[in-house]
Amino acid sequence: MAEPENTSVSPLRSLDDFLMESARFQIPNFKDGDKWANRVIQNLLYYQTNYFLTYFVIFAVVGVIHPTKMFCGMVAVGLAFGLFYYLTNNKQPAVQFKKDHPILSLLFLILGTYFIVYLLGSVVVFLMGIFLPLVFIFIHASMRLRNLKNKLMNKIEYIGLKRTPMGVILDALGLEQEFMISRLNLEGSKLNFEGSAKILETFNKLSGYQ
Repeated sequence: MAEPENTSVSPLRSLDDFLMESARFQIPNFKDGDKWANRVIQNLLYYQTNYFLTYFVIFAVVGVIHPTKMFCGMVAVGLAFGLFYYLTNNKQPAVQFKKDHPILSLLFLILGTYFIVYLLGSVVVFLMGIFLPLVFIFIHASMRLRNLKNKLMNKIEYIGLKRTPMGVILDALGLEQEFMISRLNLEGSKLNFEGSAKILETFNKLSGYQ
């Protein structure tokens, strides 16, 4: 594989190509997981700028509809993660504080539980703002049939001539590497099949001459 260049942003695909007339959709074959995964990953790479834009638009729309709940949910989730990180990295001080101040610890627990219950609706709105665009992106990537340009651009990224943000993300998650291996296995199987077919065809021709 060639040495990759600096990461470059993939161009924004036209609305006609992304959703409208020229876009072709088909329900994936759920029994063929590899083929389904290949379609999703290739579409994630090809339409990545459209997907990033779609994500921020949907997230912003949810925030505009429920601004207060979105902000409170963001604060609540941030505090929860911060508290979890602190407790997991400072177990001994937390245990010691609980032993030294049992009543105060119980009071913090009650207040924390009340805070979570009170802001539960806000947390749900915030999580909806995060996961709703992801659901849309996954459905689109699963159903959008690939065109010739899609396949060509993904091959360019595969051989390392171009590197994109989505490619970096998928590579960090280990998904792009699995995709490449499956593609190589699939192409190798096709080559073996085509080679066997050519050998059989040649053998039949030679048998006809005898």
